[in-house]
Amino acid sequence: MNFQAIKTELKKQGTPERAKSLSWFLKTGLGQYGYGDKFFGVVVPEQRIVARKFWQIDLDEVEKLIYDEYHECRLTGFLILVEKFQKGDERIKKQIYNFYLKHSKQTNNWDLVDLSAPKIVGAYLLNKKSERKILYKFAKSKNLWQKRIAVVATYAFIKNKDFQDTLAISEILLYDKHDLIQKAVGWMLREIGKIDVAVLENFLVEYHKVMPRTMLRYAIEKFAEKKRRVYLTK
Repeated sequence: MNFQAIKTELKKQGTPERAKSLSWFLKTGLGQYGYGDKFFGVVVPEQRIVARKFWQIDLDEVEKLIYDEYHECRLTGFLILVEKFQKGDERIKKQIYNFYLKHSKQTNNWDLVDLSAPKIVGAYLLNKKSERKILYKFAKSKNLWQKRIAVVATYAFIKNKDFQDTLAISEILLYDKHDLIQKAVGWMLREIGKIDVAVLENFLVEYHKVMPRTMLRYAIEKFAEKKRRVYLTK
């Protein structure tokens, strides 16, 4: 099992129509965040199947995948890391976590972050609060993808009713100008609200007047229309 076998399998499953659609959806035009990315045209469920098939591939081969010019190779590489992490013992989990951090800038589109960060970084740090300072370092990074990792990784904490780091990182990213960060923060705040709406509203009371509009809209998306209007018009 090697990198080339996986790339060949992905290429066989792709279609030009889907490649064109993905290129538009993931913003690969001039000046956009995904500029220059290439696609075979393979959907995520098919990539998951490939990742499960090849999950025992060596990390050296995974590294080749996540540095490949084709988007599907990189995503499949990160999905393989998720498989390895979930199937591994504590030693393996730590190894995968460290590998992920080392190569974190290769999560260079929002789908790569969202499908891997909560299941590797978040899952690893779930019961290791003393090690979560890496999230704050990433939140202050100049790298867009590391900033998105910082907040999206906390989804694993939110599911366990642990909101402190999500709220603190949201404060750090509150004035970020990139819509991918605004959407990510709003999304995580919305997830908190699904579990404890009072926590979300306490945050909104303090910050809704200064939050970017996109962030606010994402955060209050599940509110009743009347309540949404209250926050949007204040």
